[in-house]
Amino acid sequence: MNFALILFVLTVVTGVLYAVDVFKFRKLRAKDAKEPLWVEWGASFFPVILLVFVLRSFLFEPFKIPSGSMIPTLLVGDFILVNKFTYGIRLPVINKKIIDINSPQRGDVMVFRYPEDPSLDYIKRVVGVPGDTVAYQSKRLTINGQLADTEKTADYRHPERLYYSEQYVARMGDVEYRYLNDSDAPAFVSDATQFPYRENCTYNAAGVVCKVPPGHYFMMGDNRDNSRDSRFWGFVPEQNIVGKAFFIWLNLSSPSRIGSFK
Repeated sequence: MNFALILFVLTVVTGVLYAVDVFKFRKLRAKDAKEPLWVEWGASFFPVILLVFVLRSFLFEPFKIPSGSMIPTLLVGDFILVNKFTYGIRLPVINKKIIDINSPQRGDVMVFRYPEDPSLDYIKRVVGVPGDTVAYQSKRLTINGQLADTEKTADYRHPERLYYSEQYVARMGDVEYRYLNDSDAPAFVSDATQFPYRENCTYNAAGVVCKVPPGHYFMMGDNRDNSRDSRFWGFVPEQNIVGKAFFIWLNLSSPSRIGSFK
């Protein structure tokens, strides 16, 4: 379901009803006359729908985390806010950038339209920007020949599945985050698809090495062995970017997580 398109249509329809009522029919009604149903249920909602449309299209959009691919940073059931203007102002529905502000940086947690099905929104971490050579070999991340700055910390206990994963603290520029590895999971990628620019990637028994093409980004989940990401389906084109995730505003099963992500 394309909620952005539905909201746009509702904004246009109620806006037309509102304008017709304000500039024509309201002047013809007696002051004590009851508003017709099309005004009460249509035009009167226009200011609210317009406000929601503007906020969601240009400022902030809420998302719910549906899977565990970003554990331990984001958990299933987290409701997050996404900054829609960090990477530039885009036209709603068609997602075309009209004002350039910033570009995604390594370490950002980004929401984007899934390249294989743009009707779906995905969330992963940016690990490679245009021009980077990203190597994930034997579960170690290297960017442009430099091994990523990581430090092992206490194992992570999964609260629902009752098992442990190796946990690391990583640093990319000014961003510090945690990620997980499962020691018993294979390092190789067994089922990569035929994605655009696949010739930029080399797959071997240790993992994958990719050269990020211009205007694209290489994304990975923080739950490294339980995430289908750029290793499997390729690069995220710039036009698929939705925004930068920055805040947990609700988690019904764990209220203490509110505000724990930035």
